[in-house]
Amino acid sequence: MDEELLELQRQFESAQQAKSSIRLSERNVVELVQKLRQLNIIDFDLLHTVSGKEYITPEHLRIEIVSEIKKLGRVSLIDLADIVGVDLYHVEKQAQIVVADDSLLMLINGEIISDWYWNNVCEEINDRLQECSQIALAEIAAQLQVGSELLVTVLEPRLGTRIKGRLEGGQLYTPAYVARVNAMVRGAARGITVPMNLSALWGSLQLLLQEMDGASGVAVEGSFFQSMFNGLVKEGQVLGSVRAGVHWTPSVFAIAQKECVDSFFSQNSVVSYEALHKLGITQPIQFLQSRYPEGIPLVTLFVHPSTVEMLDAAVEDAIERGSWIDSLSVLPASFGPQDAHKMLSLCPSVQTTLKANKALILGDSYVFSTGFVKDLYERMEKDLDTINFSGPSSTGLADDWHVTKVAKSGQETSGAPADFNDTSSESGSNKQAADRGSKRKKGKPNINSKAGAVDNSSDNQEPVPAKSKKNQRKGKVASSSLGPDSKSNAKKDVDKIKEESLGIFSEEELCQKITELVPDFEEQGIDSETVLVPLASHLRPMLLNAWNERRKAALTDNGQKIKRLLDNLQKKLDESSLNMQLYEKGLDLFEDNPSTLALLHRHLLRTTAAPMVDMLLSNMDMLNKLKNGLDIQDTDNPESISLTSGDRIALAKKFDGPLSVKAIAVIEALEGKDLSAQVSAETDPVAILPKVVSLLYIQFYARALQAPGRTISVAISKLKDKLDDSAYKTLEEYHAATVTLLTLISASTGDEEDCTSDRTLSKKELLERLMPALKALVSRPSQ
Repeated sequence: MDEELLELQRQFESAQQAKSSIRLSERNVVELVQKLRQLNIIDFDLLHTVSGKEYITPEHLRIEIVSEIKKLGRVSLIDLADIVGVDLYHVEKQAQIVVADDSLLMLINGEIISDWYWNNVCEEINDRLQECSQIALAEIAAQLQVGSELLVTVLEPRLGTRIKGRLEGGQLYTPAYVARVNAMVRGAARGITVPMNLSALWGSLQLLLQEMDGASGVAVEGSFFQSMFNGLVKEGQVLGSVRAGVHWTPSVFAIAQKECVDSFFSQNSVVSYEALHKLGITQPIQFLQSRYPEGIPLVTLFVHPSTVEMLDAAVEDAIERGSWIDSLSVLPASFGPQDAHKMLSLCPSVQTTLKANKALILGDSYVFSTGFVKDLYERMEKDLDTINFSGPSSTGLADDWHVTKVAKSGQETSGAPADFNDTSSESGSNKQAADRGSKRKKGKPNINSKAGAVDNSSDNQEPVPAKSKKNQRKGKVASSSLGPDSKSNAKKDVDKIKEESLGIFSEEELCQKITELVPDFEEQGIDSETVLVPLASHLRPMLLNAWNERRKAALTDNGQKIKRLLDNLQKKLDESSLNMQLYEKGLDLFEDNPSTLALLHRHLLRTTAAPMVDMLLSNMDMLNKLKNGLDIQDTDNPESISLTSGDRIALAKKFDGPLSVKAIAVIEALEGKDLSAQVSAETDPVAILPKVVSLLYIQFYARALQAPGRTISVAISKLKDKLDDSAYKTLEEYHAATVTLLTLISASTGDEEDCTSDRTLSKKELLERLMPALKALVSRPSQ
């Protein structure tokens, strides 16, 4: 069989070497190959070369690829395409098959690299590393024209075998260098006794290495130090704990920390979170709870249960004694209000008494027994009448209290206060003369403007109210129906008690009263905002309720007094009105003597109308007090009183709403009559000027004015449009002379000679000459 094969080989060789007498062209050869493939005689793939003159099988192409790889261990696919003369597509396809069949080859970035190539490279790197102690991977990657990531994946499996070194942070280090740096890291870590940021430590070590090695020193990354440090910690050569990778706490510091906290907590049974922060413990609550499971965390403190027991005993004793206690006075000084409040919530006695309504907590840290609060309330409730209320109920009648429409015997007509209001409006505009003018002969003098010139000094000393005949008759018509329905009014007042009580018992008043009743609060320097205000807020609803009950009871008791007071007032107004009408008829006999008529008319107003106004104001004031729950005696027969101007204004201002406005209008009209009398009787040349100015304001503006000396000039200037030129000039001259006289008197030394100097006497004489003209101004008409 072997001989046959050998024979066939010889025949094949001789056939190949024999020269054919017939030669085929390239085109014929191509057609022949195509025909053979169509006949399946050639049943394998054939690849054209780039020149197109040769055929190559894929198997032969793979053989040539492997041959090229074995030459250098690394070959580019582009170079392979040029070497074998085959298109790059076919080279890439067959190269993938070659790499897939051989595990020691890799195809990456268009290159085929064998494993033995990397071994040679690692040996070269190792030789170089031993020479310079450190090599950067970036430098090696640039030389080999490969990526750093690829280089790392290749070098890591060979570290310790083909490469005697350590790879850290993109650098290769020799074992000797690693040992040296490891010793530095270990020494530095063992020398730290307080928490430290490792990044700062690595920076210090880098500077140290640069100083030791000089300009040729190796740059070491912080990750290299960190890797060594982590290994030392894992091996137990450095004791401590690492938090977040860079915060190092040595065990010696942690031990000292715990001993300090244990010592402080065992001695004081309390420790603050701030103190633990100063010790470097960033999570104090978790730290303390892990060491003292029985402890109690508060807002800013951590306490032992014994502290709660101590506070509980003190609070329980205070409650049993019916007293109060400030928990901060029992607790250590480090406790704040919030911590004290939470401590109180943990005390069993406090929880029990709060549920049983035997105690209450105010101001976070103060515990009051209900017995103490009740006693304080009872003492304040007894003194309700002495408390200075600031509410609206203490200043006047209710807003809707108008005694203008009253019911009597089932009928409702106009009453005396309505007459009072009408009087004020009409007398303020000086209409009473006009009202009588229609009934008297033509040429009747105006009593308002002329009376001042004919009245004598004895009559001028009394205030003269303005009361017209028309209004007197109106009062007579209404005199039978003044008394109101006391029950309906009392019901309205009771409904308004709650609204009126909103402004009384202010915090300031109640706090002041509490301080008076409990001097300990002030002695201990208790903050009013912390304790007194909450305590006052707690007591205020109870005091308001008691006060309202008193008000209701008082209104019930005063209902009959109000009715009797109004009945008596109605009766007296009827009598006075009838008397005034009777006396007024007698004045008709003196119509032929205007001077005497004016004097008699003023005397009638002074003796009859003024007492009527005084009686009405005083009775309305008593009515106001009765409606506010005040107890007034002798309301049935009050004494007749004569009020001064100030008394009348004070009473009028106590009334509410329109009633006060109308009362003041009546008083201003009354004051106008009084000023007329005073001006007529005045002999002092200085004192007369403000009275004349005030009377002019009443005539022209229907308003009374009381101005001090330094504002008289401004008041006079506002009368310029109301007076004619001569009258205004007289008023200005008199004012200028008065100012000069007062200046001379002020500048004098007080000696008799200074007071009677020629200039002073001349000014006085000038004023005395001008006084008649000044008095006459009050009867001059405006421009």
